[in-house]
Parts: sequence; structure tokens; C-alpha cells
Amino acid sequence: MLLLADTHLGAGAASRLTDRIGAELAVADVVLHAGDITDRAVLDALADHAPVHAVKGNNDRGLDLPERAVVTVDGCRFALVHDSGPATRRTERLRQWFPDAGVVVFGHSHLPWHETDVGADGHVQHHVNPGSAMLRRRAPTCTVAHVVVDRGQVATVRHVDVG
Repeated sequence: MLLLADTHLGAGAASRLTDRIGAELAVADVVLHAGDITDRAVLDALADHAPVHAVKGNNDRGLDLPERAVVTVDGCRFALVHDSGPATRRTERLRQWFPDAGVVVFGHSHLPWHETDVGADGHVQHHVNPGSAMLRRRAPTCTVAHVVVDRGQVATVRHVDVG
């Protein structure tokens, strides 16, 4: 799975993204985008490479997307939301919003992040912000993330510098 968020590209700029992350798209079987897409053409360009699931970000005016979504890929439940809220109590909040997800993908801050939370019942949940492939803001570089699933469980999560 290729994880994206916060691409922030306007009309006519989708090829900037696909050119930048072409190598990552080449190995993606599914693309999950956690919002702030800003132009439908970005989703269409990504869909030329793999099926795309996306949620609406705070800058996605005019895009008919859900605020939250849950999809099952390779037997693992992935939840998507754009804004996970403040860092304080984020882990508890994401667990409450998506109790059965194996991976929760979020964006908004543009900062790459990965943490693993083990619930009281032993359920492992990964919280992943892929960062932004196009607009790093306070992050050291532009990034995306990949998740590999094996037999319904997360095998690896890794961020990739695309800047």
C-alpha cells in the first residue's frame, strides 16, 4: 500500500505528483490518500496506477469525499481521516474512532509519523502520517509511506523520502 496525504496540488498540476512519486506508484497495489488533495485530477492520475481510496481534507472544497473511511486491503482494515486532532491523546482518540482498524492513516500536519499502539485486548494498531509528497512545511523533506501486509497483519511500515 502506498500512503499519501497533503498533496495540495491545483488544477493542471497532477503530473508534478506522479512524476515525483513514480517509483513508489510502480510498486503500489493500492493508494490511500488522507486528504488535502485539492484537485480531482490528482485522484484520477493516481488511479491510472492503482485503485485509490481517499478522504476529504480541510482544503478539499468541491471534492465529494467522505470525512472518514475504512477499507479492507489484503485482510487488514485501514482507516483514513485527514485531521487526527492535537498530538495530545491522539493515540486514544484514533483507537476510539477506529477500534478495529489495523492501520489508521492521517495527515494534516505534513509531518511523517508512525507509532504502534497495543490495546488492552492485544489488538495492534499502527498510526501513520505519511507526511506530504509535495509540501514539506516543517518536515525535513517530502515523504510518502508504504505499508506491507502479510496474512492480514502489518509486516512493515516505512517512510520514503521523495523530495
